[in-house]
Parts: sequence; structure tokens; C-alpha cells
Amino acid sequence: MTAITHQLLLLLLSLHTLPTEPFFITTLQHSSSSSSLPSLPLQSTAYGYHGYQQPIDIDESTPRDIATFQNTWAPAYGIQTSPSFALSSSQSSSEYGPVADVYAVTTDDVPAGTTVLYVPEELILSSNKAMAELRNADMNQAEKVLSSINAEGELRQYYLMIKILVELQKGIESPWYPYLNSLPRYYTNAASMTPFCCLCLPSLMRKLAVRERGNMSRLSVSSIKLIPYLNDDVKYDVELCNWVYQVVYTRSVETEDGDLKLIPMGDYFNHGSDYTEIETSYDESGNYYAYTTYDVPAGSPLRTSYADPTNPSFLFARYGFIEDNTPATFCKIIPPHINRDMEELGYSESRMLFYSNGEVSQEVWDILLYQYLSSNNISDRRALMKAHTEGDYDGKQMLHDKYYGETSQLLLNHIEEFLLQLDKLSEKAYDRQRDINDHPRLPLILKHNEFVRQSFLAVRQTYFGY
Repeated sequence: MTAITHQLLLLLLSLHTLPTEPFFITTLQHSSSSSSLPSLPLQSTAYGYHGYQQPIDIDESTPRDIATFQNTWAPAYGIQTSPSFALSSSQSSSEYGPVADVYAVTTDDVPAGTTVLYVPEELILSSNKAMAELRNADMNQAEKVLSSINAEGELRQYYLMIKILVELQKGIESPWYPYLNSLPRYYTNAASMTPFCCLCLPSLMRKLAVRERGNMSRLSVSSIKLIPYLNDDVKYDVELCNWVYQVVYTRSVETEDGDLKLIPMGDYFNHGSDYTEIETSYDESGNYYAYTTYDVPAGSPLRTSYADPTNPSFLFARYGFIEDNTPATFCKIIPPHINRDMEELGYSESRMLFYSNGEVSQEVWDILLYQYLSSNNISDRRALMKAHTEGDYDGKQMLHDKYYGETSQLLLNHIEEFLLQLDKLSEKAYDRQRDINDHPRLPLILKHNEFVRQSFLAVRQTYFGY
């Protein structure tokens, strides 16, 4: 046992009474009872700390302290798990770079509807609670800066970031220290990429990456320096602020009331694109429950959904992973101008899809036909919109049949041009892999480009036979 762990245990035992009876229930039943839980400070203590007590090492190579979080802190503060719930880890190397992850699994068969995790409300870090604690007149100047850089829409994330920085400033005196010390240091998402990495991405993904990097810069630099709760060694530590940004944006979940929540242990469920084993709920007191959606076999990962699985570019940009079983991807057709007709036809990144089986969504064909008719036959373009608006499937299909040769050629041209672009981008990335220490995310970028390439090749094979 390390000195820090020993000191933490002494602190917990001296300040709190541990639960004497298990609270966990094995079927989905809500309860507001939490009288046996250790109490966390409800009032703001942001002003009461001066400098780090025991800083967390956020170097990317620092091991995560999962054992203290899982075996000591979580049960001491009332987190309850089913007997079959476990955290598993994977750390290996592949052609796409190092893979390291810690995630929830089940060690036994678990019936549908079984509660596998309970987290008391007091342990949940949330934007609503952070704003109630920290937002006052002293924050006006910082918020003005936030407004001046067009970041008002990120206010919830911003205050959740401040709350975490306040707790990090307390070091081991923060009740959340073991939880924060268990979190990953190394990220592979867009915010963590170098400018050169962004240049190796296709246009849409590059746009997402630049947006994510810019958002992190806005929230982690200017306004943070004006926060009265933070000391200079915290507010001027850009790497620390960037790390906190990553924690908030990759691990928080939004509830129906718009609150953003960081749920200790609940943020160890990975994303599932094909199936999700876990659904979540909250009782009237805000306590968190995670329960199984079907009969889950032993050894299975316990996964939830982070976002639309047919938008792998967003998942990669925000969370930094690429799912091998992603069902579809955006077709990358980006017109110079998107008008109301195109929106009515279904133009959006979530509907303009190339499927992994080589099929193409109806919206892609509709937009290709609309684009062709806009340049060649305005009368038939009007007929297309009339048939679409009136739900005249036969009339719409007649137009598709009439112009299939032209629209299929547009599709093939798009595929060939995009494949050529991908090859050039990947070649650029391969050339710089000798500088892998400077650009460690390049292997994953190559994996992303290859995934997109295979999706385009599948469509070409399905419709054009090669």
C-alpha cells in the first residue's frame, strides 16, 4: 500500500462512518434511502484551499489507480455493484498503435432487468450542482470572457470543469480524489490531436477535429485565469485544464432536464454500436441505477450508447475510438449550399449514409437526383419535390428510374474522387509515422481513414461490381 493510499484510508475512516449493511438490490427497484451513506460536503469549500495538497500526475504515461477507486473508495462511499459486475482492462499494441482501456464487464450470466450498479446522488458531479455552488457575482468577469469568445453554449461544461479543478486543487483532501486519480490520462480524440494530425483527416472529420480543438482552447485558457476559486498554479496550468476538459467532454452524460453528470463507476460503461447491455435511470432523490436490457452472458462487456452509431466521425472526434462493427457512415457528400428542399429530402449527416453491407440510403439517391436536376431539368426537379412532399412513392421512383444512369455516375464519381483523397491523406500520415512520438494519434487516424475507405469500396462493389 502506497503512502498516499494509506493516508487516504485514514482520512476516510476518521471522517466518515461506512455503511454497515449492503444497500444493493438485484432487481430494478428504486429507493430514496441513503441514510447509511457517508456524507459529502454540501456547501462550497472552493475558497478554502491554497495550492495543491497532493497533485494528481496527469502525464500521459501515468498509470491509473483503479484498485483504490474500485476496492476502497467506491464501497466506502456507498457505490453498490452486483456480484457479477467487474472492471476489466486491456492494454496491447496493434498496427494502429497502443490500446489501453478499463471498462465494465459481467463475470456471470445476468438476467434482463438486473440492477448491476447503484451510485448515490451525493457522489455525482453535475453541472447543475456546480453552478449552484460556484456561480455568483465573482464569476461575472470570467463569464464575460466566455461570452466574448462565443462559448456561452458551453456554460454547463465550463462550470463542471471548474468544479473538478477546485477538487483537484484540494489534492487528497477532496472526497473525489481517488475517483479522479482513476481516470485516463491518455486520449486519442480530436482535442488531443496535433495540427498535423488534423491535416491527415478527410474534410468533414478535419472540420470536426478543428472544432473540438478550438473548443478546448476557448474553455481552457482565457477565462480560466479569471476564476477566483483557483490559485495560479492551477489556473495557469494549461495541460491540467486541457485534461479536465477531456474528462468532462468524454465522460459526462446529459439527462432529460439538461443537467450534465459525471457518475463515478457509471462512466466505465463503454459504447456499443450493435447492442447496448445497459440502460440507466434515476430515482426521485437523484440516485443512479444501471440495469441490464437483456440476458447478458458471462464475460460480456456492459455497454451503453454515447451517440448515434451511424455517425462514427463524431464518435472518433469526441471520444477517440473507432468501432469495428459500425453499421454505417456519412457518405461525405457535402454540397456547397444546402437549401430547404435538400433538408426536406433528408440531407443530414445522420441520414446520408453508406452502410457497411454496401447499400446506400434513400436520402443519398434523392440528393444526387436533386443536384442533377438542379443543373439540367428544373421542371423535373419541381416534380421530384412535389412527389416527395405528397408522399407519391411511385412518381418519385419513376424519376429515379429515368435518371438512374446520371445519378449512378455522380455516385461513382464521388466514390472515386473521395478514395483518391483518402489515399493521399493516408500517404501523408504514413510518411510521418517515423515521427510517431510527436504525432502518436497517427496510427488511429490511419485506421479511421481505412474504415472509411472500406465503406466506400463496399458501395462501389455493390453498385458497380469492382
